[in-house]
Amino acid sequence: MKKNKIIYWITTSLAMLMGGVSGFLYLLMPQMKEAFQLMGFPDYFRIELAIAKIIGLFVILLPQVPAKFKEWAYTGFGIVFISAIIAHTVVQGFATAIAPIVVLVLLSVSYTYYHKLQATKVKAN
Repeated sequence: MKKNKIIYWITTSLAMLMGGVSGFLYLLMPQMKEAFQLMGFPDYFRIELAIAKIIGLFVILLPQVPAKFKEWAYTGFGIVFISAIIAHTVVQGFATAIAPIVVLVLLSVSYTYYHKLQATKVKAN
């Protein structure tokens, strides 16, 4: 149980630090606006994605959020990172897709261990 909880919190913290906090950077850094333009995305997409990532960050990290919402947040982040891998690879080459690949792997491990912890809670009750 303790090992599962440690793995969950490390992978979740890293995934949200790398993936979720980027939502704030999308709104605050002019370089991010330029990066989205370089990728061919409209500016409103950057803002929508930033808001979605910030909401997802809190949904995944806050323990009082219901499991169904966490499922949606994990799914949303998964779609975002798969899309980022494709977009980076197509526009700038595979080397730029490494960061979203790493975050997707961390997110996948986090999701797996989230369910292991949930199963442990159900057995305890």
